[in-house]
Amino acid sequence: MKHTQRFDGSTDPGDDNPQGADNSRLVGSDRVLAVLKELARYPDGVGLDELTQVIGSPKPTVHRALAALRRAGLADQDTRGRYALGDEFLRMAFAHHEVRPEHVRIRPVLEALSQRFGETVHYAVLDGREVVYRAKVDPPSGAVRLTSTVGGRNPAHATGVGKLLLAHQLDTLDAVSAWIGDSGLVRRTPRTLCTAEDLHRELEATRQRGYALDDQENETGVNCLSLPVYATSPASPSGAVSISALTYRTPLSTLTDAVDEARALLGPLGEPHR
Repeated sequence: MKHTQRFDGSTDPGDDNPQGADNSRLVGSDRVLAVLKELARYPDGVGLDELTQVIGSPKPTVHRALAALRRAGLADQDTRGRYALGDEFLRMAFAHHEVRPEHVRIRPVLEALSQRFGETVHYAVLDGREVVYRAKVDPPSGAVRLTSTVGGRNPAHATGVGKLLLAHQLDTLDAVSAWIGDSGLVRRTPRTLCTAEDLHRELEATRQRGYALDDQENETGVNCLSLPVYATSPASPSGAVSISALTYRTPLSTLTDAVDEARALLGPLGEPHR
């Protein structure tokens, strides 16, 4: 029997308007795009009334936006009247993702790392205060796997990939404090670093050793070793790779002891070119 370890790699579908946009003022194509983005948060489909409430626009205008998306194949309606992303949208998204130069180059590395460590490996990029997972490879065997998804997000300060990339951008305590601002940092687990001073010290340590660690800071029972990836820039990492391991199966010390081997598997992608 296969069991699944929870790994929160996406935004909560119940969060209203995560981008902070004023949906009540959306018009024309902006409203159509807002509806499309909202549909992506409901893989099991969503009714017109619920969608109208979340979008915050009149029902007739939301219905017209849905009709336009259906004509383009970007949305479907099932027999219960619920709406979901259409097959044409999925075809375009997957086709684009598979042929992106960055994805083509990093995929073999992820497969090699996953096979070597027997754990899930991610490639992620920094997007503001969050990391976005661009690629994922599960171990070839094993009863427990992480449920993270491509396109999912997590707070940068609580993840190995996020701290690795932040270390290349925030090199002073003032910079870290300005990045945090007045909103503070979300505490995902009791181990999450939530003060500017703690995060600054961790980023300094990350720069010195050349890799980042997530010691159950994003989710209890999961730790990560992260290394930089230089896929699009010769001097600054375009993203980071993380070996995300279950603590009972692969302790953090096992990952750090093998960091040189992980770097070797990354090859030229893991080395800056100056």
